[in-house]
Amino acid sequence: MTERKHVINMKHPLMSTFWIVLFYCSIISSYSVVGGSSKCDFPAIYNFGDSNSDTGGLSAAFGQPGYPYGESFFFPHPAGRYSDGRLIVDFIAEKLDLPYLNAFLDAVGSNFTHGANFATAGSTIRPQNTTLHQPGGFSPFSLNVQFYQFNDFQRRTEIFRKKGGIYKTLLPKAEDFSRALYTFDIGQNDLASGYFQNMSIDQVKAYVPDVLDQFKYVVKNIYDKGGRSFWIHNTGPVGCLPYIIELHKVKPEEYDKAGCAIPYNEVAKFFNRELKSAVVQLREELHSAAITYVDVYSVKYSLISQARKNGFKEHLRACCGHGGKYNYNNKIGCGGKAKIDGKEILIGKPCKDPSVVVNWDGVHLTQAANKWVFDKIVDGSFSDPPIPLNMACHKHL
Repeated sequence: MTERKHVINMKHPLMSTFWIVLFYCSIISSYSVVGGSSKCDFPAIYNFGDSNSDTGGLSAAFGQPGYPYGESFFFPHPAGRYSDGRLIVDFIAEKLDLPYLNAFLDAVGSNFTHGANFATAGSTIRPQNTTLHQPGGFSPFSLNVQFYQFNDFQRRTEIFRKKGGIYKTLLPKAEDFSRALYTFDIGQNDLASGYFQNMSIDQVKAYVPDVLDQFKYVVKNIYDKGGRSFWIHNTGPVGCLPYIIELHKVKPEEYDKAGCAIPYNEVAKFFNRELKSAVVQLREELHSAAITYVDVYSVKYSLISQARKNGFKEHLRACCGHGGKYNYNNKIGCGGKAKIDGKEILIGKPCKDPSVVVNWDGVHLTQAANKWVFDKIVDGSFSDPPIPLNMACHKHL
């Protein structure tokens, strides 16, 4: 009697389908395991930017913003932040289980083991010809200066860590620079600088390519210094900021349904399209870099235009300020004082509940608004590629 051999007939259509399905299931299963266990272990954050992410840089150089800045979280200690509390960069640090970033310029009590913040309020990508104390003046710490500071910080860190002792407890390891997350939130003031010089919309647009050439130059230099993971925010809807609306009037028909100035938002969107193209170019040139472009414009505009739906009562009027339709006065800002009957009185007062107001002081968002924006971007829903924050070290998932 001949033994019968059991052979699977792969030519049978049902059997072929079975093995194909099994094959793809195994791939999906493997992908899930890898994806679930491949969160990035960022040991540090190095941030570059303006007041949207300044955690004490400008205040270390020119003096702390006083009360009521920081009142919702850091009170009674000055925190160097231009908000009532935490910024998006603070929530990024929390999410990555890292301490809040100390400003590079703030030496007293700082620990740079987990990174450093080079952002300063009023910073631009392109160096300006104005000083901070001039009307429409901006920070002297433009992005190229922030890079010089980072470069020197990295070089001197390696020198001082070799000395041992306290330096090892306050400064990062050399290998952490390549494993760190490099975050950028800058560009808004480059647009504003043109407006303060009475440039037309077209004139502002004309210099955007030069601004972004300088941005790319800095990113390339950080890459050459070992940086590999980049998290880049685009600029927000500047036409929705009270200080832009008040200082740069537009025609009544140029306001949208949310009350924002359309021409200024159109320039911001133009800048963002060009920035996204710049990121694509950087990816082509920096082969080992993981570069995430984050569309904070869309998130911020959604918050402002649908404020009540999102739990906020005020979307354009500033929480802290003095007078006018938007509670904004460029001569008497948040925390501003005046002498009345021989006594110095606080007249740039905060509102009773900043947690239900989007704008803090006419220029910056409240802590509540920053948290709302962060919660929308952290999972990658508004990122290109759609990678969540804790996987931003991966080029592809």
